[in-house]
Amino acid sequence: MEHHNQNYQNKISTFSLAGNSFLVWFDLFLIITSAIALTTGFFHIYTNNIDKIILISLSIIGFIPVVLNAFKALISRRLTIDLLASVALVFSFLSNEWRSVVFISLMLASARFFAYFTEKQTKNAIKKLLKLKPEKIHVKLENKIIEKKLKDIKIGDLVIVDEGQRIAVDGIVVSGEASIDQSFLTGESETIFKKEGDQILGSTLNVSGSLVVKVTKIGEDTTFSKILKLIDESQQGKAPISILTDKFVTYYILFTLIATAVFYFYFGNLTMVLSILLVTCADDLAVAIPLAFMSAITVAAKKGIIVKGASYIEGFTKVKAFIFDKTGTITKGKPEIQNIIAFNSYSKEELLSILGSATVDSTHPTSKSIYNFVKEKNIKCQIMEEFKEEPGYGIGGLINKKQIFIGKSDFLKRQGIKFSKEQLDLFENEKNLGRSLVIVGVKKDVVGFISLADAIHYQAEEVIDKLREMGIQKIMMLTGDNEKVASRVAEQVHISDFKANLLPENKVKFIKETLSDKYKTVMVGDGINDAASITLADIGVAMGAIGSDVTIETADVVLMKDRLSNLIDLMQLSKITMKKVKQNLFLWVIINSVGLILVFAGILNPSGAAAFNFITDFIPLLNSLSIFLVKL
Repeated sequence: MEHHNQNYQNKISTFSLAGNSFLVWFDLFLIITSAIALTTGFFHIYTNNIDKIILISLSIIGFIPVVLNAFKALISRRLTIDLLASVALVFSFLSNEWRSVVFISLMLASARFFAYFTEKQTKNAIKKLLKLKPEKIHVKLENKIIEKKLKDIKIGDLVIVDEGQRIAVDGIVVSGEASIDQSFLTGESETIFKKEGDQILGSTLNVSGSLVVKVTKIGEDTTFSKILKLIDESQQGKAPISILTDKFVTYYILFTLIATAVFYFYFGNLTMVLSILLVTCADDLAVAIPLAFMSAITVAAKKGIIVKGASYIEGFTKVKAFIFDKTGTITKGKPEIQNIIAFNSYSKEELLSILGSATVDSTHPTSKSIYNFVKEKNIKCQIMEEFKEEPGYGIGGLINKKQIFIGKSDFLKRQGIKFSKEQLDLFENEKNLGRSLVIVGVKKDVVGFISLADAIHYQAEEVIDKLREMGIQKIMMLTGDNEKVASRVAEQVHISDFKANLLPENKVKFIKETLSDKYKTVMVGDGINDAASITLADIGVAMGAIGSDVTIETADVVLMKDRLSNLIDLMQLSKITMKKVKQNLFLWVIINSVGLILVFAGILNPSGAAAFNFITDFIPLLNSLSIFLVKL
């Protein structure tokens, strides 16, 4: 784990896109010396000969990285701004326009340094998190407590976490109680109470209390490390508009080179050609567009929203359909037991013991709620052998050599279990109350059932209404629950279109049928049982995903905390980002048009053109950076 963290430290310790700190210092040197040389030349501090020697020296130094970058790009069959700048530099050399050469070098070095600095800023959150990792940890070994280095911690170790300490590992609480601050992972300001059996995540803070935590994940497997990797990778993917911009820049470079060659051939005015090249260099556009998306991804990450690429930022502006899974999304995903009915001389305690034994190894939210309820009642559970779970149906296995089945009525019927009319009437009464059922069968007999109801997410109604106000045309809800449960939930959150009694494969089929070439469809789920549907949608969103490996790996957008309103935040951020991108394109056209008019009017010579380009470069760049000021 220490080695893994060190890799991240190495990656962000310098702010060079190429990962070479020498280039950063080289550009910084070039910026400072060029600025000084141009200033001293303007005020005639040195004699003309000394001034010329300084400018020629800086011209040669500044020419090297531009030509090297252009050459590397050409080898990769790419046309970049460095090629256009190289041509401008060559023309400047031929014209003895040394001041123009220095201006070009200053312009390009500033753009590179600006990009380096911005990338460093976007990763500051990671750097701060890494510093929070304790280097040494107290471990309980038999009857004594020893101190271990983080890199020596192994799965199964019992780690002591006292009040005020940062938790270094992912694990399960085996004893103690504490209030935990998870804000560094989720952005959630409120502390979370943790007790025996609860999951604990690395990098969180023990605000009060004391815990003994059994280590379950180390190194790159921890939630913290996965988030670091996500944030790092999320800045690599390009949005369609960025790809389109890259293509535009390629054709723009070709057009500019051909146009200037034709202009020079007909008019022979080398000074005019050089001025045109200097004004029309599109380095600001090449940096400002990806910078806007990088800024948006960083702003989202600070809110606990991990966006896995710039394409999803742009994609959210084209969304017209939202599909919500019910459990864990529209509802809290923690069903509460409403009624317990036992048959055939079985007591409620015996019924709950069977349920607890069957659900202990299940990851389904309903199973977790049942098991926690049984555990709180201090009812003894037994080991279930030959455990088998059929997603969407139920669980089967052996307890004390007796065949046990729990789940929906259809699942038990397939196992050869029959229901009496009295039992079916009881089932129907519970369903009429909007409750879902978990029926228990032993061998061929029904021994009882429990009914559950899931509480509505406190933000669901407000978020659904807000999405409609923002222009979302289709809002649907999918669930494996029965029609009456689905209807009750849908009505409460103002969703008129829903599908009930769906198995995971039914949800996948429905998503396929819903997808359209005319707009983007978002699937929102809890990421545990909805991995296939989330992956299939245009944009898959998993909410409340903290600690869920499946979610982190499959979803396109990961909401680290249980907050539906983050969907609204992301919609707003995406619209603002695309607005900034379009503004940058408009600004670029206006600035270049003004520059060309000034060149053809004879107002800007090569030095003036270079200065004009350098100064105006910062307008779209600062416009992109203004995304950091967005309040969500």
